[in-house]
Amino acid sequence: MKQTRLVKILTAGVLCAVALGMALAQQTTTTTTTDPVTGTTTTQQTTTSTVGNIVTYTPDSDYITFRTAADVPPVRYYYTKETSVVDPEGRVVSWSAVRPDMPATVYYSTVGDRVVVRKVVLAKPVVVKHEETTTTTTTRP
Repeated sequence: MKQTRLVKILTAGVLCAVALGMALAQQTTTTTTTDPVTGTTTTQQTTTSTVGNIVTYTPDSDYITFRTAADVPPVRYYYTKETSVVDPEGRVVSWSAVRPDMPATVYYSTVGDRVVVRKVVLAKPVVVKHEETTTTTTTRP
């Protein structure tokens, strides 16, 4: 009885922490100012970040799908030619290093109705396999 109650309390606490983390991680600040002299309106958007897993990436498309938690449906994040992909040490890597179910941090801003990725930081280092093969030939007398 006490054990199931403790499990329920801990589960509720974890779910609340995850929900709060997602809410804080996905806040976007947009500042709109109007110049009283010229009447021009300027909109400035702040880049924010979120942590999760890349669900799909197709090289021929202009978006990745990204999921912040297992119970949340994936969301499309659009990328441009200026979007950079870096490893955990900050070194730029190519888009070919991006794999499905790879943990990452995505820095983005909202442009119109699209979420545009500015930078993707992969959580795991990119492993480059280097194989060397040596062939030894022996002759029989």
